[in-house]
Amino acid sequence: MSSIRAATKPHVVCIPVPLQGHINPMLQLAKLLRHKGFYVTFVNTEYNHKRLLRSRGSNSLDGLPGFHFETIPDGLPPSDADVSQDIPSLAESLPKTCLVPLCNLITKLNDTSSSNVPPVTCIVADGCMSFSIDAADKFGIPCVLLWTPSACGFLSYMHYRHLVERGLVPLKDANYLTNGYLETTIDWIPGMKNIRLKDLPSFIRTTDENDVMLNFKIRESERAPRASAVILNTFDSFEQEVLDALSSMLPRIYTIGPLMLLADQIKDDNLKSIGSNLWKEELGCVEWLNSKEPNSVVYVNYGSITIMTPHQLIEFAWGLANSEKPFLWIIRPDLVGGNSAIVPSEFVTKTKDRGMLASWCHQEQILKHPSIGCFLTHSGWNSTLESVCCGVPMISWPFFAEQLTNCRYCCVEWGIGMEIDNNVQRDEVEKLVRELMDGEKGKELKKKAMEWKIKAEDATKPSGSSYQNMDKLISEVLLAGNV
Repeated sequence: MSSIRAATKPHVVCIPVPLQGHINPMLQLAKLLRHKGFYVTFVNTEYNHKRLLRSRGSNSLDGLPGFHFETIPDGLPPSDADVSQDIPSLAESLPKTCLVPLCNLITKLNDTSSSNVPPVTCIVADGCMSFSIDAADKFGIPCVLLWTPSACGFLSYMHYRHLVERGLVPLKDANYLTNGYLETTIDWIPGMKNIRLKDLPSFIRTTDENDVMLNFKIRESERAPRASAVILNTFDSFEQEVLDALSSMLPRIYTIGPLMLLADQIKDDNLKSIGSNLWKEELGCVEWLNSKEPNSVVYVNYGSITIMTPHQLIEFAWGLANSEKPFLWIIRPDLVGGNSAIVPSEFVTKTKDRGMLASWCHQEQILKHPSIGCFLTHSGWNSTLESVCCGVPMISWPFFAEQLTNCRYCCVEWGIGMEIDNNVQRDEVEKLVRELMDGEKGKELKKKAMEWKIKAEDATKPSGSSYQNMDKLISEVLLAGNV
């Protein structure tokens, strides 16, 4: 990747949505920009700044030369809790609260006599932090939006307004989960064939036209064309039809994924060591995996936001136990709504020789391990991409948002996953785990996962589309006002 002359040091402010799944790709991109010669200011909320210090240590946000951390308030009541904040509350608060503090921060950074950093030349903001466009306009600099979902998820959000205009949303009947309405096929979204209402991001599942999340996603997606460019963490061959459709709706799109594969090419160990896990990583997972046979372990992780009921937790537990396969199961402290996540003691006794339970881990490291044979996942986009990059097939139990869309694409379009029913039953868990680990269907999915892995690697080689798009993004947009 080409680098920038020191004399013209550009300065990028990176501002993610304050949730784990949004912070991770933004941090990967920030490291890549630092690697390419940018001065980086990475902006966390005050709440998450404290969580990171707790999980990673008091020196973890000291930064490096040319890479430093700043904070802004999120507008929610102060709290020292160690959980993901309520998403609708954030969606209401962030657009109202953050613009003025962000502008104040840029003004402070631009006062080079006291800041000792170069003036800010561009902003990279999460797609759902579009108030950053207003800040960029004020300072006359480009603002690029990183939309962290899949391209198919993003395209779905771009059509939320049309769903409302056609009278499909909000839903007329609160019994939508049982009355078959969600099976309605949508045949008019370009680039998405045979998609059903149930496959679209879950914020449409409301009977309230004033629903916070429905209106937040409509507003944020409709502001996307105002940005200098939109970045997507995907690669061309993976979502080609969807990307073609998006290209006709947005002025500039740069596909630069999977970001984890580009970030893996950074050789600077200090830069690589900057982490973003909001929960403390439990040690010992890799050592435990080292004792297992290749492709023998089921890795179970429902991401940073999924909440399940105590009954669902128990059904998953006994499904895993009855499959008789070794498993590594990540159980966040806040995984069960309103309760601490506690599995039955009989389950622990029965599986103690072949199961490991941990509270959090370095997922990329786990998925790369040769002993992992399958990933039982919520189908968040980061998890999906990490699975693809490691050639690991999935059993998908989507929880909310565009996880439902990702699940549909994994199972139908990409051929790398099988879906588990939302009303989880232990027999189904056992059956799907056995099928994926030992059955003919499992072999097909593994073969397809390995094919996509190679394509993802090709996209991020110097001759690949994502690698070249990263260079184009820098030269055509981020440096546009700095030459």
